[in-house]
Amino acid sequence: MPVALVTDSTAYLPAAWQARLSVGVVPLHVVVGGHEYNEGVDITADEVAEALRSFTPVTTSRPAPQAFLAAYQAAADAGAEAVVSVHLSSDLSATIGGATLAATRAPIPVTVVDSRSLGMVMGYAVASGSALAATGASVETVADHVRARCAASEAIFYVDTLEYLRRGGRIGKAGALVGSALAIKPILGIRDGAIVLLEKVRTASRALARLEERAIEAVSAAHDEGREVDVAVQHLGSGVRAATLAERLRSRVGDEDQVRVVELGAVVGAHVGPGAVAIAVSPRLV
Repeated sequence: MPVALVTDSTAYLPAAWQARLSVGVVPLHVVVGGHEYNEGVDITADEVAEALRSFTPVTTSRPAPQAFLAAYQAAADAGAEAVVSVHLSSDLSATIGGATLAATRAPIPVTVVDSRSLGMVMGYAVASGSALAATGASVETVADHVRARCAASEAIFYVDTLEYLRRGGRIGKAGALVGSALAIKPILGIRDGAIVLLEKVRTASRALARLEERAIEAVSAAHDEGREVDVAVQHLGSGVRAATLAERLRSRVGDEDQVRVVELGAVVGAHVGPGAVAIAVSPRLV
């Protein structure tokens, strides 16, 4: 393809998608108990969840610019004439800085896109951007499509505790909740690239019910605009919760293929903690 797609590991693209779409994925780093690992390569989300449960120190870090440069070189070697490089929100990570620096040294032009989100919101946008590139679309058209799909999408999530977000400094505008974290179960979202509080409830069951309702509202809004929607339920160490929620969404969305369960990876998992459940609602633009 004349335009290649590169993203980072927090897009959590299913492995089959990566192979089919030929998307380059640059892994972020996870440090567990002083040992550094590459997300999606030599550490699993379950291992991070277990480390968090056992109070083992877990931190994350961005890839080095050389890792992005290697991905851009690989795209050029495969025949690409340009790259669209899509990454998690710059408000949540410095990852995009490494991509931007590497772009100045790449052998072909690279357009770096700040998704202003993460997870499958970014993953769906990268996947459809790659499909668009396969039709011969220009680099500008592909980049604009990725930005537009991310902007049209909704990311909402529930965490059992805000402690992990507080430790990692990712709590953003929801920071005022820390003092009352034990008394509430927050519904959080990503707005303009940052984590914000959407609402407070008193129990986990009520929080999961509100996640479902908010997701259905977003799906209905897209349907009212005549758009099909992709939905992903993501989780860390909470497979039963995620599967139950996905099944309920399938019964209400009406198309089983539109709702999938995708595990959160090690990096995002390190910040949201075990028990977290997220929903990505992504309207299809083409």
